[in-house]
Amino acid sequence: MYPELFRIGNFPINTYGILLAVGLLIALYTAAQLAGRDGLPKERIYDLGLWTIIGGLLGSKILMYFTEPNVNLFSLDFLRSGGVYYGGFLGGLLAAAILIPLYKLNFWKVSDAFAPGVAIGQFFGRQGCFSAGCCWGDVCYQPWGVHFTEAAHENTGVPIYGASGEDLFLHPTQLYESFAMLIVFGILIYLHRKKRFNGQVLIAYMILYPIIRFTIEFFRDDPRGDLMGLTSALGISTSQIISLLVAVIAVVFMVWRLKAKKVSEVN
Repeated sequence: MYPELFRIGNFPINTYGILLAVGLLIALYTAAQLAGRDGLPKERIYDLGLWTIIGGLLGSKILMYFTEPNVNLFSLDFLRSGGVYYGGFLGGLLAAAILIPLYKLNFWKVSDAFAPGVAIGQFFGRQGCFSAGCCWGDVCYQPWGVHFTEAAHENTGVPIYGASGEDLFLHPTQLYESFAMLIVFGILIYLHRKKRFNGQVLIAYMILYPIIRFTIEFFRDDPRGDLMGLTSALGISTSQIISLLVAVIAVVFMVWRLKAKKVSEVN
């Protein structure tokens, strides 16, 4: 809950940016190590990772634009915001899908290397969200409810006082997701050692994360936009709609690949 770490002159060094940078570096290192375990060149993975990050940033901003039509594309807030995660994930995946054939790499091996890196990156990223005060939760009456600072309110608009002027305590949804993704990271690292087919780690991520995100969305209370009116029509958030679609597709794909693997082993 400290949006700003320090200043260099009048230039602020934000906690969110530092944690995001740390998360990206650890994610790239993790991906390179896992790729090396599968016989892929680490230097290509670092190169691919940088382009994937750029694709992710663009994707997150594009989906933010479509879910929040009133956003100002040329504002400082738009540039500083993290965007919409699912847009970032899809943008990064698209960038990887385009570049992997050019680099003559195996798509599924690369995806399995990157999936745990994405999870650990989310752990640090959501810690950054917590420090900044964005992506806040609904009112919480439990002992773990958090009260954000004036600085966080000025930075992101997170509510800190109730209707009667009382201190407002909110669900720390940022930490819910952060620690959940740390557990997912551990699961994916283990699965990478035990996987039965290439692509299994990515598919597992695409099952686990949507379940977590769908659940946490019930506790969030920050404005998240409405994609083509679907949120209003269905009564669930844009991220929950995408989570359902991603999870269903991933489960179907996992079952299909496991059956195909079993048939190939028999033959």
